[in-house]
Amino acid sequence: MSAPAPPPAGTSLAAIAQAVRSGHTTALALVEETFARIAALDASLHAFCTLDPDGAYAAAERIDQRVLRNEPVGPLAGVPVAVKDLICTRGLRTTFGSRLYANHVPDEDDVVVERLRHAGAIIVGKTNTSEFGYGAFGHNAVFPTTRNPWNLDLTPGGSSAGSGAAVAANLVPLAIGSDGGGSVRAPAALCGIYGIKPSMGRVPAYPGCRDERYPGVSSWESLEHIGPMTRTVADAALALSVLAGPTPKDRFSLPCDIRDWGVRPAETLRGVRIAFSPDLGFAAVEPEVRAIVQAAVVRLEGALGCSVDMAHPEIGGYAEAFETLVAMDTDRRGLRRMATEQGIALEGWLASLVDRDWSADEFTDAVFERKRIVNATWRFMERYDFLVTPTTACAAFPLNVPGPDTIDGQAVAAGSAWLAFSALGNLTGAPTASVPVGLTRDGRPVGLQIMGRHLDDLGVLALSSAVEALYPRVGPGLACSRKWIAD
Repeated sequence: MSAPAPPPAGTSLAAIAQAVRSGHTTALALVEETFARIAALDASLHAFCTLDPDGAYAAAERIDQRVLRNEPVGPLAGVPVAVKDLICTRGLRTTFGSRLYANHVPDEDDVVVERLRHAGAIIVGKTNTSEFGYGAFGHNAVFPTTRNPWNLDLTPGGSSAGSGAAVAANLVPLAIGSDGGGSVRAPAALCGIYGIKPSMGRVPAYPGCRDERYPGVSSWESLEHIGPMTRTVADAALALSVLAGPTPKDRFSLPCDIRDWGVRPAETLRGVRIAFSPDLGFAAVEPEVRAIVQAAVVRLEGALGCSVDMAHPEIGGYAEAFETLVAMDTDRRGLRRMATEQGIALEGWLASLVDRDWSADEFTDAVFERKRIVNATWRFMERYDFLVTPTTACAAFPLNVPGPDTIDGQAVAAGSAWLAFSALGNLTGAPTASVPVGLTRDGRPVGLQIMGRHLDDLGVLALSSAVEALYPRVGPGLACSRKWIAD
């Protein structure tokens, strides 16, 4: 008798786990299929930087044995998962995208990795990122540059670059990213998948080995969120049901007050108040991106019968304050010391943050500017249930650049202008997601961003699902297109 076949690519997380629990497939078959896909496609994509076949096959065998013994195996039983290389995995190399940690193997798991394993998920490997996450792209000095499955000459965004590319190319159905200023949502938008940054503290962000033993590995403690990247909203909701909940390892972690992470039906959204802003009052936006997102909002208004106003909180640009807060959360002294001791130069935005002499007044001013933005936003959100914008100011752009230096005919800051909509959700801690809403004329995905009220993760998931229903997912053509890619 032949071994049970794995479910086809694109099967939901819940259906995968149910197939394993029921014996219709095995965790071993899922792992074999996953590594076959990775072998077929990742030489072109470079989504993964480290694979763990030994650990994955061993975990699959344990799950299959538990199924045979009729023991519980968890809500993600047998689901192959990729984990961003900024998130610690016990016994599996975690480089943070830096030559300073090129051979580093943590001795403990991040909280989210512990929870994934406990839920029966199988960690198949680590996905590529920028150095320590300081850059919304997928290139560093350790590994080959991650490419976008829709067009291999374009970036997948970042810094959860490999996670976005891996899900978009159907290498795995679930990847974990981190988001300090758009690093889940930007690659989700550019790769045409779903990504959600839950409320601050909803998913713990314990930085594993990031303590005094490992200088320089900075956690943006007041900005960083951990979130799932998936093909569908329902898959993200299931992942959040596993990942969410408090831990003493993260002082910002929230009590688990959500008992049912199931996506609410669209009928519950009738009459909600939506503010739509194509530019937040200050951003330069690619005209085609603006038009695609605006068309999606019109469709949504018609489908839900909701109220939509063209409006935005009066916050102005916040790039300078955001950069200063990132610098404040960066172990600049530790990085300088490590770089000097190892004779390794830091690169890009990270190098500029570390080398600059920051003053206490600059940090204080940024903290108060954040308070002003938070206050303006909550007052605005008293009138609206959701704020909808483009996720990014442009669609995917060429590899190995931090971003376009011109958008809609305007000269802009290449590293930050295309992310003009991202950091508001990090500064406020509000739940924020990116949903794919179509393609540009030349086939680049476009994302619509939904920000909800304080702690309204379920509302963001519900509205995301309503948008998703209007735009059934289309898979990438992929320059190295093969049978593994399911539309």
